[in-house]
Amino acid sequence: MASTSLVKLNGLSSQWMGQQSFNRNGGSSINFSTRRVSMPVRAVSSTYADELVKTAKTIASPGRGILAIDESNATCGKRLASIGLDNTETNRQAYRQLLLTTPGLGDYISGAIMFEETLYQSTVDGKKFVDCLRDENIVPGIKVDKGLSPLPGSNNESWCQGLDGLASRSAEYYKQGARFAKWRTVVSVPCGPSALAVKEAAWGLARYAAISQDNGLVPIVEPEILLDGDHPIERTLDVAEQVWAEVFYYLAQNNVMFEGILLKPSMVTPGAEHKQKASPETIAKCTLQMLRRRVPPAVPGIMFLSGGQSEMEATLNLNAMNQSPNPWHVSFSYARALQNSVLKAWQGRPENVEIAQRALLVRAKANSMAQLGKYSAEGESDDAKKGMFVKGYTY
Repeated sequence: MASTSLVKLNGLSSQWMGQQSFNRNGGSSINFSTRRVSMPVRAVSSTYADELVKTAKTIASPGRGILAIDESNATCGKRLASIGLDNTETNRQAYRQLLLTTPGLGDYISGAIMFEETLYQSTVDGKKFVDCLRDENIVPGIKVDKGLSPLPGSNNESWCQGLDGLASRSAEYYKQGARFAKWRTVVSVPCGPSALAVKEAAWGLARYAAISQDNGLVPIVEPEILLDGDHPIERTLDVAEQVWAEVFYYLAQNNVMFEGILLKPSMVTPGAEHKQKASPETIAKCTLQMLRRRVPPAVPGIMFLSGGQSEMEATLNLNAMNQSPNPWHVSFSYARALQNSVLKAWQGRPENVEIAQRALLVRAKANSMAQLGKYSAEGESDDAKKGMFVKGYTY
């Protein structure tokens, strides 16, 4: 049973987390009272509290990050189609086996996010994928959201589905071996973002996080600020600060234990169609500024998404953020920025598996070095320099 305690909350004491809902003009849509109130607060179940902290720290370990292979079957099919393969379960299983059985992967990868199908799959020899990961000291993770849907009353924005039945699904995922979860919602800069969309994103993430922790899963909190648009980096920074302020306000309202979560933010960059690109140093400066203003040091790890950057761009930007100590483990949770070279090397041919696995290790090691602040782009291939941004990209 969860324990309860009595705490005093002050409406003004949480303003550093930015509990206000932001309208397009930056004004507050909420008035706050300074009256102190007392209320019972549900703590994280003592059954999982210590385990959640341990899991989060394991994932946020020096020189390691997350391999994201949680694409839906439809999106995985697009990846396979790029090398001429049909979207069948056999082909998806073969590709994911290639990734998850790479020898030495655990030297650079601490967690792997899987789609539900993958969580229950095994190798052709009958070994469960979760056991392959454990043998490499990699924590198995699971995507739990049910995708995006149009948000009524918004400016053509989206909301993320999946709270219905999440508790029971999470309990089953835990039994299968998953120890952390991912929920991706998105915020569009060109569409506003509206106060409604920001609040919906933040509240959904907070409810998911609380449910995940209640079932033994470390929640990855991911409000992806999409690269779409031609806005400057200053506009991205402004939106990111608004979004993360709202997210942490609702995480606190839902009694989420900060020591048992991980964040998966977008890097603060200009819009993909902006005429002026930003240097890794500028991106690092703006991103770390936002994080220091919004993220408590109790959070163990910041695991950045690549969001359509080229493999090299994502690694260079991560490296720039690790040139001086940070309050949190600053690392990666990449999908395309780890997999693009792998797919091209594999081409769906069994005889290319080892070559493809070596390509995965090259990218994983590069980002491991970036997490340590020791990456050099010398010798990177032309493919690694190619951007992967897709307008309106869906998982």
